[in-house]
Amino acid sequence: MSIPPQHARLMRQATLAALAVALTLALAKAIAWWLSGSVSLLAGLTDSLLDGAASLLNLIAVHYALRPADEDHRYGHGKAEALAGLAQALFIGISALLVGAHGLERLLNPQPLGAATLGVAVMLLSLALTAALLLFQHHVVRETGSTAIRADSLHYRSDLLLNASILLALLLASFGWPQLDALFGIGIALFILWSAVSIAREASAVLMDKELAPELSERMHLLACGIPGVRGVHDLRTRMSGTRWFVQLHVELPGELSLLQAHELCVQVEYAIRAEFTRAEVLVHADPLDPASPR
Repeated sequence: MSIPPQHARLMRQATLAALAVALTLALAKAIAWWLSGSVSLLAGLTDSLLDGAASLLNLIAVHYALRPADEDHRYGHGKAEALAGLAQALFIGISALLVGAHGLERLLNPQPLGAATLGVAVMLLSLALTAALLLFQHHVVRETGSTAIRADSLHYRSDLLLNASILLALLLASFGWPQLDALFGIGIALFILWSAVSIAREASAVLMDKELAPELSERMHLLACGIPGVRGVHDLRTRMSGTRWFVQLHVELPGELSLLQAHELCVQVEYAIRAEFTRAEVLVHADPLDPASPR
């Protein structure tokens, strides 16, 4: 089962948009930090630079993940998205450590800020661009279920809070509380680190073949049992790879059915699940029941 062309197009557009936003904001924050010396702006600059690197890696990973299955990768290349998520978590974790260290140094050795107005203008631009990107990413994740885009969206969501915190720090510093700039920088670093942990956990769940949500498995079980002639279902297993779900289950069928009849019921089970869960690739195994069994 190949990825629908419209999903592939949306995923590519989302990765390109994220890279463009990260590079634009990195340039704007670099100019504002150079003129102001703000630790909070340095935090935002460092984060945007690593965002750009992570988004570039994400672009490459999504391009690879969208490749169709081949002889060496019968289940496709979808787990490249989860690997990109782990790399993003690493990038973001490094940025958190760098920002936290610089914030601590500035807290011990405070310095006055300059060009606060420019810094505020840059952060307002950052908020607007990040919010627009998040809306687009939310649409793409809802349509495709992409692990890589979801991870990207999670860390840009943290960027939205980061940019708001930087804006508040700059405003407070301009009113005579410059030490708050360093404190906000340290707080932002801790928040970025927590975001990195969240991204790593989600990516690891995909790589470790974690089951889909219990309510999804229960619904698939009900759909299979709802096919006339199916006496029961067991050993239903699920996992995710990129945008695709892989579902395996055993259906219990009357032992007196012919091979053709049993096959037809298995196909009906497969179609019933795929009709409701279009991302699922379903493998059905038929188990014959003893005609004398009370089941």
